[in-house]
Order: sequence, then C-alpha cells, then structure tokens
Amino acid sequence: MTIDHQIIWNEAKDYIFITLGLILYSFGFTFFLMPYEIVTGGVAGISAIVYYATSFPNSYTYFLVNAALLIMGLRILGWKFLMKTIYAILMLTFLLWLMKEIAPVDEQGNMVKILGEGQNFMSLIIGCMMTGSALGIVFLNNGSTGGSDIIAASVNKYYNFSLGTVLLILDFIIIGSCMFIPQFGTMLERSYMVVFGFCTMVIENYMLDYIYNRQRQSVQFMIFSQKWQEIANAIGTQMDHGVTILDAHGWYTGQERKVLCILAKKNESVNIFRIIKMIDPQAFVSQSAVIGVFGEGFDAIKVKVKKEK
Repeated sequence: MTIDHQIIWNEAKDYIFITLGLILYSFGFTFFLMPYEIVTGGVAGISAIVYYATSFPNSYTYFLVNAALLIMGLRILGWKFLMKTIYAILMLTFLLWLMKEIAPVDEQGNMVKILGEGQNFMSLIIGCMMTGSALGIVFLNNGSTGGSDIIAASVNKYYNFSLGTVLLILDFIIIGSCMFIPQFGTMLERSYMVVFGFCTMVIENYMLDYIYNRQRQSVQFMIFSQKWQEIANAIGTQMDHGVTILDAHGWYTGQERKVLCILAKKNESVNIFRIIKMIDPQAFVSQSAVIGVFGEGFDAIKVKVKKEK
C-alpha cells in the first residue's frame, strides 16, 4: 500500500469508527437516558434540559449550540480537527432525530421506559456506559462530538489535563443549572435530578478516560537473551520500532551481556512477545506499565516554557 493510499485509508477508518461511536452514543442517550428524564453533561445535556423544560426538539438545540462553539474553536483546533467535528455534529444531529423517531412511545406519546418503572439508576448506568464508551471511540479516532468536547480538546492541546477532567468541570456547571429551573418541579425533585446528573457525569467521564487511555497506554520491555541481536533486528524491521541496547553485567555469572529496552504502546505487546518467542523461547522478559511516554511516536510534552528575556 502506497503512502497516499495509507493516508486515505487512515482517514476513512477514522470516519467509520467515528460514525459507529456516534450511533452508540445516540442509542444510549435516547433509549436509556431520555425516557427517564436523566440529565447529562455536554451540549447533549443542554439540549436535553431544554427539551425537558420546553419540549423543543433536542436535535435542534444540539445543532445551534454547536454551530456557535465551532466558530469559536476554529482558530485553536484548525480545519483538520474541525472537519471531523463538523461531520460528527451533523451526523449526531441526524442520529438524535432518527433515534427519537424510532423510539417506542406509549398511548399518551411519552417515551417508553425500556427497563420499566423505578429503574432510573440502572438505566443511567447502562446509558452512560454507552455514551462514555462512544465518546472514547470518537476521540481515539481524532474526532469530537462538538460542544464541550471542543472546549476540552482545546485545553488538552496545550495543557496536560485529561479530557475527562475538563469535561467533568463543564458538566458540573451544566447539570447544576437544573437547580434553578422551576419547570423541573419542587426543590427536592430538582435535587434528585441534579444528583442523578452528577452520577451520569462520573460514569460517563470514567468510561471516556478508560477507553481513551487504555488504547494509549505504554509499556516498557526489558529483554534478556543470547539472541538479542536477532530480536532487535526483527522488532526494528518488522514493527518499524526503535530498540535501545544496554550494557549489563551479571552479578552471579560475572559475564557481560546485552539487554534490550523497548518502549511501546500496550496494543503492540502481543506482536513483541510473538517475535521474542519465535526467536528465543527461553528469553527472560520483563514488561512493566509506565505512567507516560513523551516524545516522537508517543505523546507530546504539554508544558509551558518561560521565554528568555
């Protein structure tokens, strides 16, 4: 596959997985959260609050708020990021409308509660696991569902804050606003809504960080083998991966030997183990998780450096 074809395939793959993530998000939000009038964060949460209070279609509110935020985020994030965001906003607007149309309703026109009456919290857990996982899938493929995601991505571009942390703060503000909307009933009823909303916030953002960081997690290999040269050559050529060779001295044997040190993505671990086992099944290997790896091929260092006067 040529470089041009690889670039096209990578872009197409991004859009495919973004679409799958959006389908999962719209399904979980419409079928498990909306029937129980559960408030969540983000622009989807704002649109739900407006819908619960006024019956104004949530897909319209979602689109209008995102249009305003897109204009604000254009300069910071650039066209490449925002093209996928624009696609995601248009697609999710359509999917929210579609899911609302196909969702079952009772004789009074109210949305049917899939899990039955009194299952608010269980529906919350299922719905937020879906929406949180969906957001993780979208972000992993260089996309965004717009809204507060644009703000979170803008902050994450310059500062070492996780996406979930930024969204947590924004969601806290959005959900807390329910306390000041009289249409939601008495103060006690509004308190219940806010508490449930905070639960959605925690579960959704936990799932987002779990899915997003799990795929980006890095590991360190220390490989002790007499066939270190063959293993290093195989990993360097077959995986196009860097390998560091360390000089070591055995305490018991007193012999000099070479140790391979490799920093890799966690999802590359199986291939590395496979190469080692094929060349030297008797190799001694240690694998450890690392908190962060920064530099070429990994994460960028996101700290500010003071300019010299």
